[in-house]
Amino acid sequence: MVSDGARGLLGAYELGRTLGEGNFGKVKQARHRGSGGQFAVKILERARVLSQRADEQICREIATLKLLAHPNVVRLHEVAASKTKIYMVLELVNGGELLDRIQAASEGKLPEQEARRLFQQLVDGVSYCHEKGVCHRDLKLENVLVDRKGNIKISDFGLSALPQHLGNDGLLHTTCGSPNYIAPEVLQNRGYDGSLSDIWSCGVILYVMLVGHLPFDDRNIVVLYQKIFKGDTQIPEWLSPGARNLLRRILEPDPAERIAMAEIKAHPWFQEHYVPVLPPYDDDDDDDDSVKQIGGGKTTHHINAFQLIGMASSLDLSGFFEEEDVSQRKIRFTSAQPPEDLFAEIERSATDMGFHVHRGHT
Repeated sequence: MVSDGARGLLGAYELGRTLGEGNFGKVKQARHRGSGGQFAVKILERARVLSQRADEQICREIATLKLLAHPNVVRLHEVAASKTKIYMVLELVNGGELLDRIQAASEGKLPEQEARRLFQQLVDGVSYCHEKGVCHRDLKLENVLVDRKGNIKISDFGLSALPQHLGNDGLLHTTCGSPNYIAPEVLQNRGYDGSLSDIWSCGVILYVMLVGHLPFDDRNIVVLYQKIFKGDTQIPEWLSPGARNLLRRILEPDPAERIAMAEIKAHPWFQEHYVPVLPPYDDDDDDDDSVKQIGGGKTTHHINAFQLIGMASSLDLSGFFEEEDVSQRKIRFTSAQPPEDLFAEIERSATDMGFHVHRGHT
Protein backbone atom coordinates (compact mmCIF):
# COMPACT_ATOMS: atom_id res chain seq x y z
CA MET A 1 0.00 0.00 0.00
CA VAL A 2 1.36 3.41 -1.01
CA SER A 3 0.32 6.50 0.95
CA ASP A 4 -1.10 9.54 -0.80
CA GLY A 5 2.15 11.40 -0.10
CA ALA A 6 4.33 8.65 -1.55
CA ARG A 7 2.02 8.18 -4.53
CA GLY A 8 2.16 11.89 -5.26
CA LEU A 9 5.94 11.96 -4.93
CA LEU A 10 6.44 8.95 -7.20
CA GLY A 11 4.00 10.39 -9.72
CA ALA A 12 5.98 13.62 -9.85
CA TYR A 13 9.27 11.89 -10.71
CA GLU A 14 10.50 9.62 -13.44
CA LEU A 15 12.98 7.23 -11.84
CA GLY A 16 16.11 6.45 -13.83
CA ARG A 17 19.33 4.54 -13.32
CA THR A 18 20.55 3.28 -9.97
CA LEU A 19 23.36 5.47 -8.63
CA GLY A 20 24.29 3.23 -5.73
CA GLU A 21 23.12 0.68 -3.19
CA GLY A 22 23.57 0.51 0.56
CA ASN A 23 22.52 -1.46 3.62
CA PHE A 24 19.00 -0.04 3.66
CA GLY A 25 18.15 0.37 -0.02
CA LYS A 26 19.28 2.15 -3.14
CA VAL A 27 19.67 5.60 -4.64
CA LYS A 28 18.20 6.33 -8.06
CA GLN A 29 18.54 9.30 -10.35
CA ALA A 30 15.18 10.91 -11.02
CA ARG A 31 13.77 13.61 -13.25
CA HIS A 32 11.00 15.87 -12.03
CA ARG A 33 8.23 15.67 -14.62
CA GLY A 34 7.20 19.28 -14.17
CA SER A 35 10.50 21.16 -14.06
CA GLY A 36 12.78 18.63 -15.75
CA GLY A 37 15.17 19.01 -12.82
CA GLN A 38 17.45 16.11 -11.89
CA PHE A 39 17.45 14.70 -8.36
CA ALA A 40 18.70 11.73 -6.37
CA VAL A 41 15.96 9.67 -4.72
CA LYS A 42 17.07 7.54 -1.79
CA ILE A 43 14.69 4.59 -1.44
CA LEU A 44 14.94 2.95 1.99
CA GLU A 45 13.39 -0.41 2.86
CA ARG A 46 11.64 0.11 6.18
CA ALA A 47 12.01 -3.57 7.14
CA ARG A 48 15.80 -3.41 6.65
CA VAL A 49 16.05 -0.19 8.64
CA LEU A 50 14.08 -1.67 11.54
CA SER A 51 15.89 -5.03 11.47
CA GLN A 52 19.24 -3.24 11.80
CA ARG A 53 17.83 -0.86 14.44
CA ALA A 54 18.79 2.12 12.32
CA ASP A 55 15.46 3.95 12.55
CA GLU A 56 16.93 6.55 14.92
CA GLN A 57 19.81 7.16 12.51
CA ILE A 58 17.48 7.70 9.54
CA CYS A 59 15.11 9.93 11.50
CA ARG A 60 18.08 11.94 12.76
CA GLU A 61 19.40 12.46 9.24
CA ILE A 62 16.01 13.57 7.92
CA ALA A 63 15.35 15.94 10.82
CA THR A 64 18.83 17.42 10.53
CA LEU A 65 18.74 17.94 6.77
CA LYS A 66 15.35 19.66 7.10
CA LEU A 67 17.08 22.31 9.23
CA LEU A 68 19.87 22.99 6.75
CA ALA A 69 19.94 25.02 3.54
CA HIS A 70 23.46 25.91 2.43
CA PRO A 71 25.27 25.65 -0.93
CA ASN A 72 27.92 23.38 0.62
CA VAL A 73 25.48 20.95 2.25
CA VAL A 74 23.52 18.34 0.27
CA ARG A 75 19.92 19.50 0.30
CA LEU A 76 16.90 17.38 1.21
CA HIS A 77 13.94 18.57 -0.86
CA GLU A 78 11.13 16.19 0.00
CA VAL A 79 10.26 13.10 2.05
CA ALA A 80 7.42 10.61 1.66
CA ALA A 81 6.69 7.09 2.84
CA SER A 82 4.71 4.02 1.85
CA LYS A 83 3.97 1.02 4.03
CA THR A 84 7.28 -0.60 3.06
CA LYS A 85 9.55 2.22 1.88
CA ILE A 86 10.79 5.71 2.70
CA TYR A 87 11.65 8.09 -0.13
CA MET A 88 14.10 10.96 0.31
CA VAL A 89 14.43 13.37 -2.61
CA LEU A 90 17.92 14.85 -2.44
CA GLU A 91 20.00 17.26 -4.42
CA LEU A 92 21.83 15.35 -7.16
CA VAL A 93 25.61 15.65 -6.87
CA ASN A 94 27.34 14.25 -9.96
CA GLY A 95 31.03 14.72 -9.20
CA GLY A 96 31.64 11.82 -6.82
CA GLU A 97 33.44 11.83 -3.48
CA LEU A 98 36.28 14.15 -2.54
CA LEU A 99 38.35 11.00 -2.06
CA ASP A 100 37.92 10.17 -5.76
CA ARG A 101 39.06 13.65 -6.73
CA ILE A 102 42.25 13.35 -4.66
CA GLN A 103 43.06 9.86 -5.93
CA ALA A 104 42.56 11.01 -9.53
CA ALA A 105 45.05 13.87 -9.12
CA SER A 106 48.35 13.33 -10.92
CA GLU A 107 50.42 13.24 -7.70
CA GLY A 108 47.75 11.67 -5.49
CA LYS A 109 47.23 15.01 -3.74
CA LEU A 110 45.77 18.37 -4.66
CA PRO A 111 47.66 21.57 -5.46
CA GLU A 112 47.67 23.81 -2.40
CA GLN A 113 45.53 26.47 -4.07
CA GLU A 114 42.84 23.91 -4.99
CA ALA A 115 42.97 22.30 -1.54
CA ARG A 116 42.53 25.72 0.06
CA ARG A 117 39.48 26.51 -2.09
CA LEU A 118 37.79 23.22 -1.20
CA PHE A 119 38.74 23.58 2.47
CA GLN A 120 37.21 27.06 2.52
CA GLN A 121 33.93 25.60 1.27
CA LEU A 122 34.12 22.72 3.75
CA VAL A 123 34.62 25.16 6.62
CA ASP A 124 31.79 27.37 5.36
CA GLY A 125 29.42 24.39 5.30
CA VAL A 126 30.49 22.97 8.66
CA SER A 127 30.42 26.34 10.43
CA TYR A 128 26.91 26.94 9.06
CA CYS A 129 25.83 23.59 10.53
CA HIS A 130 27.32 24.58 13.89
CA GLU A 131 25.44 27.88 13.80
CA LYS A 132 22.25 25.84 13.34
CA GLY A 133 23.13 23.69 16.35
CA VAL A 134 24.16 20.69 14.23
CA CYS A 135 27.42 18.77 14.75
CA HIS A 136 28.14 16.29 11.95
CA ARG A 137 30.37 13.85 13.93
CA ASP A 138 31.34 11.75 10.89
CA LEU A 139 33.21 14.11 8.60
CA LYS A 140 35.49 12.18 6.25
CA LEU A 141 36.48 12.21 2.59
CA GLU A 142 33.75 9.70 1.69
CA ASN A 143 31.07 11.98 3.19
CA VAL A 144 32.22 15.06 1.30
CA LEU A 145 30.92 15.12 -2.27
CA VAL A 146 31.96 17.35 -5.17
CA ASP A 147 29.46 18.62 -7.73
CA ARG A 148 30.08 18.99 -11.46
CA LYS A 149 31.25 22.58 -10.92
CA GLY A 150 33.90 21.44 -8.45
CA ASN A 151 32.12 22.63 -5.30
CA ILE A 152 31.91 20.85 -1.94
CA LYS A 153 28.68 19.22 -0.74
CA ILE A 154 28.67 17.75 2.79
CA SER A 155 26.53 14.62 3.09
CA ASP A 156 25.53 11.76 5.41
CA PHE A 157 24.18 13.29 8.63
CA GLY A 158 23.11 9.96 10.17
CA LEU A 159 25.43 10.41 13.18
CA SER A 160 24.81 14.13 13.59
CA ALA A 161 23.93 15.67 16.94
CA LEU A 162 21.36 18.36 17.71
CA PRO A 163 21.10 20.43 20.92
CA GLN A 164 18.73 17.93 22.57
CA HIS A 165 21.46 15.28 22.37
CA LEU A 166 23.68 17.23 24.77
CA GLY A 167 24.11 15.92 28.31
CA ASN A 168 23.43 17.94 31.43
CA ASP A 169 27.03 19.13 31.25
CA GLY A 170 26.42 20.62 27.80
CA LEU A 171 28.63 18.00 26.14
CA LEU A 172 28.10 15.03 23.84
CA HIS A 173 28.83 11.55 25.20
CA THR A 174 28.28 9.11 22.32
CA THR A 175 31.49 7.72 20.85
CA CYS A 176 31.01 7.73 17.09
CA GLY A 177 32.81 8.57 13.89
CA SER A 178 35.33 6.91 11.59
CA PRO A 179 38.57 5.72 13.24
CA ASN A 180 41.09 7.70 11.16
CA TYR A 181 39.10 10.94 11.51
CA ILE A 182 37.93 10.75 15.12
CA ALA A 183 39.13 13.41 17.57
CA PRO A 184 41.09 12.23 20.64
CA GLU A 185 38.60 13.64 23.14
CA VAL A 186 35.78 11.56 21.60
CA LEU A 187 37.73 8.40 22.53
CA GLN A 188 38.11 9.41 26.19
CA ASN A 189 34.46 8.85 27.20
CA ARG A 190 34.40 12.01 29.31
CA GLY A 191 32.20 14.16 27.11
CA TYR A 192 33.23 16.38 24.23
CA ASP A 193 32.32 19.51 22.28
CA GLY A 194 30.96 18.30 18.94
CA SER A 195 32.00 21.44 17.09
CA LEU A 196 35.63 21.03 18.17
CA SER A 197 35.65 17.36 17.20
CA ASP A 198 34.28 18.36 13.77
CA ILE A 199 37.16 20.83 13.43
CA TRP A 200 39.65 18.02 14.08
CA SER A 201 38.02 15.94 11.32
CA CYS A 202 38.22 18.91 8.95
CA GLY A 203 41.94 19.05 9.72
CA VAL A 204 42.35 15.39 8.77
CA ILE A 205 40.57 16.08 5.48
CA LEU A 206 42.79 19.10 4.79
CA TYR A 207 45.90 17.04 5.55
CA VAL A 208 44.90 14.35 3.02
CA MET A 209 44.13 16.96 0.36
CA LEU A 210 47.56 18.56 0.81
CA VAL A 211 49.75 15.53 1.55
CA GLY A 212 47.98 12.62 -0.12
CA HIS A 213 47.65 10.25 2.82
CA LEU A 214 46.04 10.13 6.27
CA PRO A 215 47.85 11.87 9.15
CA PHE A 216 46.98 9.04 11.55
CA ASP A 217 46.94 5.48 10.27
CA ASP A 218 47.78 1.98 11.44
CA ARG A 219 46.39 -1.50 10.88
CA ASN A 220 46.26 -1.98 14.64
CA ILE A 221 43.34 0.07 15.98
CA VAL A 222 44.97 0.42 19.41
CA VAL A 223 48.16 1.82 17.89
CA LEU A 224 46.08 4.11 15.68
CA TYR A 225 44.26 5.56 18.68
CA GLN A 226 47.55 6.02 20.54
CA LYS A 227 48.82 8.10 17.62
CA ILE A 228 45.63 10.17 17.66
CA PHE A 229 45.86 10.75 21.44
CA LYS A 230 49.42 12.04 21.05
CA GLY A 231 48.78 13.99 17.86
CA ASP A 232 51.62 11.88 16.48
CA THR A 233 51.91 12.93 12.83
CA GLN A 234 54.50 14.48 10.56
CA ILE A 235 53.58 17.68 8.72
CA PRO A 236 55.85 17.85 5.65
CA GLU A 237 58.32 20.71 5.45
CA TRP A 238 57.56 21.20 1.76
CA LEU A 239 54.10 22.57 2.58
CA SER A 240 53.86 26.35 2.82
CA PRO A 241 54.47 27.82 6.30
CA GLY A 242 50.85 28.96 6.50
CA ALA A 243 49.46 25.52 5.70
CA ARG A 244 51.79 23.85 8.21
CA ASN A 245 50.80 26.32 10.93
CA LEU A 246 47.08 25.84 10.34
CA LEU A 247 47.37 22.04 10.31
CA ARG A 248 49.30 22.07 13.58
CA ARG A 249 46.66 24.25 15.23
CA ILE A 250 43.76 22.10 13.99
CA LEU A 251 45.38 18.74 14.79
CA GLU A 252 45.99 19.80 18.40
CA PRO A 253 45.09 16.84 20.68
CA ASP A 254 43.93 19.13 23.52
CA PRO A 255 40.53 20.52 22.47
CA ALA A 256 40.99 23.47 24.83
CA GLU A 257 44.04 24.51 22.81
CA ARG A 258 42.65 23.63 19.38
CA ILE A 259 41.91 26.47 16.98
CA ALA A 260 38.23 27.52 16.86
CA MET A 261 36.18 27.92 13.70
CA ALA A 262 36.28 31.73 13.80
CA GLU A 263 40.07 31.60 14.14
CA ILE A 264 40.35 29.26 11.16
CA LYS A 265 38.40 31.74 9.05
CA ALA A 266 40.69 34.55 10.19
CA HIS A 267 43.90 32.59 9.56
CA PRO A 268 46.09 34.20 6.84
CA TRP A 269 46.43 30.96 4.86
CA PHE A 270 42.65 30.45 4.88
CA GLN A 271 41.95 34.08 3.99
CA GLU A 272 43.88 33.97 0.71
CA HIS A 273 41.36 34.32 -2.18
CA TYR A 274 38.54 33.58 0.28
CA VAL A 275 35.04 34.43 -0.92
CA PRO A 276 32.55 33.30 1.75
CA VAL A 277 29.31 31.68 0.64
CA LEU A 278 26.57 32.82 2.95
CA PRO A 279 23.05 31.50 3.55
CA PRO A 280 20.20 31.80 2.84
CA TYR A 281 20.57 29.12 0.23
CA ASP A 282 20.70 30.48 -3.29
CA ASP A 283 18.81 28.12 -5.58
CA ASP A 284 20.76 29.43 -8.54
CA ASP A 285 23.83 27.67 -7.12
CA ASP A 286 22.14 24.28 -7.30
CA ASP A 287 24.04 21.43 -8.91
CA ASP A 288 21.49 21.62 -11.71
CA ASP A 289 20.70 25.19 -12.72
CA SER A 290 17.21 24.22 -13.89
CA VAL A 291 16.18 23.13 -10.40
CA LYS A 292 14.47 25.80 -8.35
CA GLN A 293 12.13 23.87 -6.08
CA ILE A 294 10.30 20.60 -6.17
CA GLY A 295 7.77 21.05 -8.94
CA GLY A 296 9.47 24.22 -10.11
CA GLY A 297 9.00 27.75 -8.83
CA LYS A 298 10.52 29.59 -5.90
CA THR A 299 10.48 28.49 -2.29
CA THR A 300 7.18 29.08 -0.49
CA HIS A 301 6.10 28.84 3.14
CA HIS A 302 4.15 25.61 2.49
CA ILE A 303 5.25 22.96 4.95
CA ASN A 304 3.73 19.64 5.87
CA ALA A 305 3.49 17.98 9.25
CA PHE A 306 6.69 16.00 8.76
CA GLN A 307 8.65 19.16 7.99
CA LEU A 308 7.13 20.82 11.06
CA ILE A 309 8.29 17.91 13.21
CA GLY A 310 11.73 18.07 11.64
CA MET A 311 12.00 21.76 12.48
CA ALA A 312 11.02 21.18 16.11
CA SER A 313 14.23 19.66 17.42
CA SER A 314 12.70 18.51 20.70
CA LEU A 315 10.04 16.33 19.05
CA ASP A 316 10.36 12.59 18.47
CA LEU A 317 10.40 11.29 14.88
CA SER A 318 10.38 7.61 15.84
CA GLY A 319 6.71 7.28 14.94
CA PHE A 320 7.78 7.48 11.32
CA PHE A 321 8.97 3.87 11.66
CA GLU A 322 6.25 2.42 13.88
CA GLU A 323 4.19 -0.43 12.49
CA GLU A 324 0.96 0.82 11.00
CA ASP A 325 -2.19 0.09 12.97
CA VAL A 326 -4.76 -0.59 10.25
CA SER A 327 -7.57 -0.14 12.76
CA GLN A 328 -6.77 3.55 13.00
CA ARG A 329 -7.44 6.21 10.42
CA LYS A 330 -4.63 8.73 10.16
CA ILE A 331 -5.13 12.32 9.07
CA ARG A 332 -2.25 14.48 7.84
CA PHE A 333 -2.37 18.24 7.66
CA THR A 334 -0.54 20.81 5.58
CA SER A 335 -0.44 24.56 6.03
CA ALA A 336 0.48 27.62 3.97
CA GLN A 337 1.20 29.65 7.12
CA PRO A 338 4.79 30.62 7.99
CA PRO A 339 6.40 28.15 10.42
CA GLU A 340 6.72 30.73 13.21
CA ASP A 341 2.98 31.44 13.05
CA LEU A 342 2.26 27.72 13.29
CA PHE A 343 4.52 27.28 16.30
CA ALA A 344 2.93 30.30 18.00
CA GLU A 345 -0.57 28.91 17.44
CA ILE A 346 0.45 25.47 18.75
CA GLU A 347 1.92 27.09 21.86
CA ARG A 348 -1.22 29.18 22.40
CA SER A 349 -3.50 26.15 22.09
CA ALA A 350 -1.34 24.02 24.38
CA THR A 351 -1.18 26.79 27.00
CA ASP A 352 -4.97 27.20 26.92
CA MET A 353 -5.25 23.46 27.61
CA GLY A 354 -3.06 23.80 30.70
CA PHE A 355 0.21 22.53 29.25
CA HIS A 356 3.58 24.16 29.78
CA VAL A 357 5.34 24.80 26.46
CA HIS A 358 9.12 25.02 26.18
CA ARG A 359 11.19 25.41 23.03
CA GLY A 360 14.52 23.67 23.39
CA HIS A 361 16.02 25.17 20.21
CA THR A 362 14.71 27.52 17.52
